[in-house]
Amino acid sequence: MQLSATAVKNAKLKPGAARGKMFDEGGLFLLLDASGGKWWRFKYRFGGKEKLLSFGVYPAVSLKDARERRDEARKLLANGIDPGEQRKAVKSARGERDANSFEVVAREWFAKFKPKWVESHSAKIITRLERDVFPWIGGKPVADVTAKVLLACLQRIEKRGAIETAHRAMSNCGQIFRYAVATGRAERDPSGDLRGALEEVKGTHRAAITDPKAVSGLMRAIEGYQGSLVTRCALRLAPLVFVRPGELRKAEWAEVDLDRAEWNIPAKRMKMDEPHLVPLSTQAVAILSELHALTGAGRYVFTGARTNGRPMSDNAILAALRRMGFAKDEMSGHGFRAMARTILDEVLHVRADFIEHQLAHAVRDPNGRAYNRTAHLPERRAMMQQWADYLDALTASNVIPMTTSKAA
Repeated sequence: MQLSATAVKNAKLKPGAARGKMFDEGGLFLLLDASGGKWWRFKYRFGGKEKLLSFGVYPAVSLKDARERRDEARKLLANGIDPGEQRKAVKSARGERDANSFEVVAREWFAKFKPKWVESHSAKIITRLERDVFPWIGGKPVADVTAKVLLACLQRIEKRGAIETAHRAMSNCGQIFRYAVATGRAERDPSGDLRGALEEVKGTHRAAITDPKAVSGLMRAIEGYQGSLVTRCALRLAPLVFVRPGELRKAEWAEVDLDRAEWNIPAKRMKMDEPHLVPLSTQAVAILSELHALTGAGRYVFTGARTNGRPMSDNAILAALRRMGFAKDEMSGHGFRAMARTILDEVLHVRADFIEHQLAHAVRDPNGRAYNRTAHLPERRAMMQQWADYLDALTASNVIPMTTSKAA
């Protein structure tokens, strides 16, 4: 039953009661206390949890005002947004700003999509926005940010030589504008007008050893590495699994099934936001089994040097490569992926789609559908074992092994 303005005005607690409630519709109610105070509250559910949101004090906030605020909150819920979190976003963006400012909308967009991203990816996005975008256009109403205004902001980044950062910032801004359009706070995305307005990004080079003779020396150096067992095992495993350095160092034992010889990486830790399955060769299983005795009781496979509660440093493998004498322009932690891709393709002649799928790249079938995590699993498993055996042969001898593919 709806409340009336008269009922709200005359509302009083029953004798002896410390608090009371008078309910309107749609989750709105009036909270009463013994001192005569009256507060508007909105009760709702989000993410399976019941929550409360304050709409102010009566009579400063009338019944009509409270209902309008309730309706606004329900619209946010219909769009999958927690109105309580949206209010926090407004406050964190300096509460005096317009609730539809670019920064408020951006923080709301970020809060909504952050759970779907890898932690390191989300951290880079918000840092980029806070450093290079919000100071210049954050306070402007999102609907008033024109292509000209956005370009001036991006050119500040470009002028300091951070071309790739400028392009990434433009991409993020485009996502924010499209979100603003979808939520009714902007008419269009002006970033689309800026195609070709920024300097082109020059290709980046991640150092990698791809010549089999040089790989032979690298593998022997890794085999003879005298550092900690954790770092040594990470170095030995890196060439065998084709994953990115961050995915390797944050590996968790809960993801690894040694009996099935599989490593299942959840979507939240993958760059492409898709779960990824890594078949483990017998050599990879042996390395992980050895390390399990040391770190298996904890969460992370490769624990940090100072505490078992955190993964190894993102610089650990790179530092080990440098200690072994490999310069930064010769080999990088990311280079193990390029090494596998090049040799499997050019030397072992493995089918390219098997390689690309195992690298967790976006691979599609002839009908344009994305392959799922188990696509071509028997062939990929054979490829991973073939690769591990090939590396063993390189480690043992300078003679380059036969190039016949087992996973063609």
